[in-house]
Amino acid sequence: MHFDLAKIPASDAYKLLVSTVVPRPIALATTVDRDGRVNAAPFSFFNAVSSVPPVVVLGISPGVNGGDGYKDTERNIRETGEFVVNLVDEALAERINICAVDFPNDVAELDIAELTPAPSAEIRPPRIAQSPVSFECRRITGLSLGPRSMARSRARDPHSHPRRPRRPGQALCRDRADRADRPHARAWLVRAHQRSVFDGPAQPGRLGSPATVGWRRRGAARGVSASRRVI
Repeated sequence: MHFDLAKIPASDAYKLLVSTVVPRPIALATTVDRDGRVNAAPFSFFNAVSSVPPVVVLGISPGVNGGDGYKDTERNIRETGEFVVNLVDEALAERINICAVDFPNDVAELDIAELTPAPSAEIRPPRIAQSPVSFECRRITGLSLGPRSMARSRARDPHSHPRRPRRPGQALCRDRADRADRPHARAWLVRAHQRSVFDGPAQPGRLGSPATVGWRRRGAARGVSASRRVI
């Protein structure tokens, strides 16, 4: 079946998109306005798009409070060029719902959600102390998409929660992160740490690469079983 996203209603196009591109990580973005007020808001149109340099993209929908059509997050990023991406785990699931409410500008979401701001290393917006991983970000460029916008930013100075310390260059184990992601439905979250087990090579390699496929075929011919990798 073929769908022309340009011709069907926007609400139907949205449902098709979010029900197929899943799961999506949730960014609880913290920003600071010109008066020093901290804002926190969750976004599920978020992802990493480059590792060299490290770049993340944040998709932001229109706002209703400021009179300029921008969400507080968008306005603050445009004015300061800085924000923090705080990843979300299961323990924070209820609190991000609080931060999703369109409070007036003078209402502190972090206080209502009982989230603790912690100083960032290089930028003004604070990170959230309870977040499993936080990335300090500086805006590279923005893209206007009708009523919506997209902020492309360089990620720097990642922070991990003290209960799951990691060495530089060491991957953060998803089991320990307990990250919660956005599936197809608005009010749902899925656990990112549930594991799938695949057959793969004993040595590090890319699943599905020619070298890996060749290794598995040669091993099978010799009666050698593949090791089990957890990803």
